[in-house]
Amino acid sequence: MQSLAATAFTALDWAVLAGYFALVAATGWWFSRKQMAGPKEYFLANRQMPMWAVAISVLATSTSAATFIGSPEEGYARNLTYLSTNIGGVIAVFIVAAFFIPAFYQHNVTTVYDLLEIRFGHEAKQASSWMFMIGRVLASGSRLFMAAIPLSLILFHETKDWQLISAIAALTVVGVLYTLVGGIRSIIYTDVIQAAVFVGAAAAAVFVLLAKIPAPIGEIWNAIAGAQSPDGSPKLTILRLGGDPKTVYTLLTAITGFVLLGMASYGTDHDLAQRMLTCKSAVKGSQSVIVAILLNLPMQLLFLGIGLLLWVFYTRPDLMGGNIQIAPAKSSEVFVRFILDQMPGGMAGVMMAGLFAAGLGSFNSALNAMGATFVNDVYQRYVKGREQRHYLAVGRLAVCAWGVILGGFASLCVFWQKGSGETLISFALGVMTFAYAGLLAVFLCAIFTRRGNKVSVLSALAVGFCVVLVLQPWARVRWAPVLGLDSFATWDVAWPWYFVTATTLAFLVCMTGASPAKTKPSNDAGHA
Repeated sequence: MQSLAATAFTALDWAVLAGYFALVAATGWWFSRKQMAGPKEYFLANRQMPMWAVAISVLATSTSAATFIGSPEEGYARNLTYLSTNIGGVIAVFIVAAFFIPAFYQHNVTTVYDLLEIRFGHEAKQASSWMFMIGRVLASGSRLFMAAIPLSLILFHETKDWQLISAIAALTVVGVLYTLVGGIRSIIYTDVIQAAVFVGAAAAAVFVLLAKIPAPIGEIWNAIAGAQSPDGSPKLTILRLGGDPKTVYTLLTAITGFVLLGMASYGTDHDLAQRMLTCKSAVKGSQSVIVAILLNLPMQLLFLGIGLLLWVFYTRPDLMGGNIQIAPAKSSEVFVRFILDQMPGGMAGVMMAGLFAAGLGSFNSALNAMGATFVNDVYQRYVKGREQRHYLAVGRLAVCAWGVILGGFASLCVFWQKGSGETLISFALGVMTFAYAGLLAVFLCAIFTRRGNKVSVLSALAVGFCVVLVLQPWARVRWAPVLGLDSFATWDVAWPWYFVTATTLAFLVCMTGASPAKTKPSNDAGHA
């Protein structure tokens, strides 16, 4: 019987991990050797990036520790219904490619929020930029927390609160320093390397698992196919056709909530959209996001497959030759524990390099996007006429400040996720909707209608955020009884429906405003 205590990294594992960080640092240095001329080169690479690199970077940015840890958790503890979110993702990406990206290129924007200044005025642009930055703190902070789980296990062999917070602090320092080295060009090419690392690590994990499970592949498949998840559905269920409002992953949520989530992620979140804006043309930018979403499906299958094999490894001793393996108490730790307990020397280092490639890649890109948005959409509005080097320096200071804020929120997530009871990936997706609801509503109004003005935009942003907030279970149990709505306090509904409700209401609010005469953007908008 195996001990549950994590084994320490061997010297070879540490060498592999050090080699990974050295490779990332060298790549960042190589692509940032030339002195940056100004913010446009730092944040947009002068729109000279090749489509293939941008596509892989979009994939790497949308992949985080939530995928590396959370997807195996879904396969291990539940089933494959998370895959159904790709239906919404594909629909959303084609909408973004057909309408959003051409609009961004037509107006030569530096951040996607420049488009809102053209439609609604600078107040709308600034408010949307701040909403993005708040939302990115929520989304990237939650992912930073997840990346800290394996680091805590490596350093402390446990995941107590203070240990997780210490790991978060270490990752924050590393992420900020790396982001400061070079601009978006450096980050995109480093993303390509990091994508290869985490996909390669995941593939290696599959081979190691198959080698450690002595049963033939046919028996493994039959065991998984005949198993049930905790909700009674078959373990290999991909598409749940019912419309149970309590269930996160169904066909109905896939074609509603996850379509909206995909449009918000790829079309209104500058963290991802920034990459598409580095392409030479709108056509190339659109192609990059389509290629990225098509690559995402096999990658998700790979990580969910790891979860299924972990389920066999830990819960089917009959297929393990009677060798009983003690499963971790927390399903969120199952893949990391396997890496630390079962991987041969050197391979654990490869696995952790893959995990940090996923986690730090998304963190670094968020810092860069937030720095770009702050300088272009906020700072330059009030401080004009300075040299480009001045704005570049401010952008780097903004990266440091946002790093501290992200680290602080990640520390808060240590307690928030524990209280929510959600799986890691469901928690990460749900956190994103606070800012996305209002942002998506405003962009839909800007691109597809002639309605809206600065007042209705500000109101829509507030409504979107507040509706998601008040629908949270911990919020409803406080305000619903006060209004005599006791049954609503215990209403059990999945978070995609909060997002659908909030986005719909925010869109209706935005539509109430009569559109102003077309506003000419300020001299700084779109020309950093």
